[in-house]
Amino acid sequence: MPRRPVAFLIAASTALVILGASILPFLSDAYILNEQERVGAERLTGYDVYTLQAVTKATVHDLLLGGDFTTIDSSGAPALSERERAHMRDVRGVFQGFFILVGGSVVVLAWAFRRARTPDARGATWRAVARGARGLVVVLAAAGVFALFAFDVAFEVFHSLFFSAGSYTFDPRTDRLVQLFPEQFWSETAIAVGVVAIAAALLTAWQAGRRAASATLAPVLTTSRAAS
Repeated sequence: MPRRPVAFLIAASTALVILGASILPFLSDAYILNEQERVGAERLTGYDVYTLQAVTKATVHDLLLGGDFTTIDSSGAPALSERERAHMRDVRGVFQGFFILVGGSVVVLAWAFRRARTPDARGATWRAVARGARGLVVVLAAAGVFALFAFDVAFEVFHSLFFSAGSYTFDPRTDRLVQLFPEQFWSETAIAVGVVAIAAALLTAWQAGRRAASATLAPVLTTSRAAS
């Protein structure tokens, strides 16, 4: 059976994998371009729809796959200023760090189930998974309530944890980055990610609980059949 540090590691890895998997759909061009249309990014930037899509796709590409964020818009000028590009490089570093943790968490879970050879060990591993999923629900629900009533404060706290002071504040009247991705874009996306992650975590907790119960009952059922 996993000891407490190992059980905690399994639970934390479960939460990270669920959260990482829940974020991935919202990094797609389909979601981002549709959400930009909803929040009026075309009006805010002054771009036509084709330029908006080209600049957005290039920015997301550089964020996820590497690049210098020096996309040229239809006027022949860089879409983002050097300060905005520096911030996006910082954001890319945070993304990379997070998904490295997610990848490591996948390895941890694979290792945990590989070493759980007995029914008791499998049951304990599944219970740790269930605890991690339930813990994620609690954390996300608490964060969601806080953000619902104080989104600006939540936004500031989050950014201050990962970025140096002043590097993430932009003027929506003049800075293209926050015109491409305005506050409404981030608030709605955060809600959507939270809902998907909570639903995935609840489903994981339920399935893990069932599997833990089955693993615990397996030796009893085997013994009963042998006795009969």
